[in-house]
Formats: sequence, structure tokens, C-alpha cells
Amino acid sequence: MFKVTPNPPDTDPASPSESIDSKKLHDDAERALNFYLNPAALMNNTPRKPSTIFMIAPDVDHETLLVQTCENLASASVMASNVAALVEGTHRSTVLALQQVIMLGELAVNRMLDNFVPPR
Repeated sequence: MFKVTPNPPDTDPASPSESIDSKKLHDDAERALNFYLNPAALMNNTPRKPSTIFMIAPDVDHETLLVQTCENLASASVMASNVAALVEGTHRSTVLALQQVIMLGELAVNRMLDNFVPPR
């Protein structure tokens, strides 16, 4: 009887995984799987380096920071309210919801200021 297909080529009996560093291969596979299936794992492994372009002076006390935050939130609330007056429909509802979130943040900071006890 005649064989139609050729014989398989001669191969090296060593496993391909033996020639590759299995630790490196495992790490690469983990990184690829995390990239597609768990992107949060990559973000958690990357150390956060905040930008220093805008920096608060390290000697500013907590009360001053809270007061400044409260004033910024009050300004943002007024700006959102002004924008809401200029738009209609669902955009108005969205801006008003944003203004409400800002106002809730302002209330929380005001409560912190009310409870703030300056160090002696």
C-alpha cells in the first residue's frame, strides 16, 4: 500500500517549554490575561506618581484647606446653577444633578469644619 502523505519531519525531542524560561512565560501570560480580563490589576500594580505642577504648600493647616475646599465647592455649585439656567431638557437635569452632588460635598465639608478642633 502507498502512503499519500509524507512522513512527519524529524523534530528535536526536547519540549519547547523547556527551552523557554517558564517563569518569564508565566509572567507574560499573566500580564496578557490581566490586560484583557482584569485591567484593574494593572492599574493597582502601577505606582501612582502625582503631578507636582500644582502643589499645595506643605505647611498649610487642615482648617485652611477645609475652608478653601468649602469655598471652591460653593463656587462650583453657583457655576453649575448658572449653566443649568441656560440649558433645557435632559442636559438641564444632568447639570442640576451635578450641582446637587457638589452641594452635598459642600455640606460634608461644612460639617467637617463645624466639628474641627484646632490642635493646641
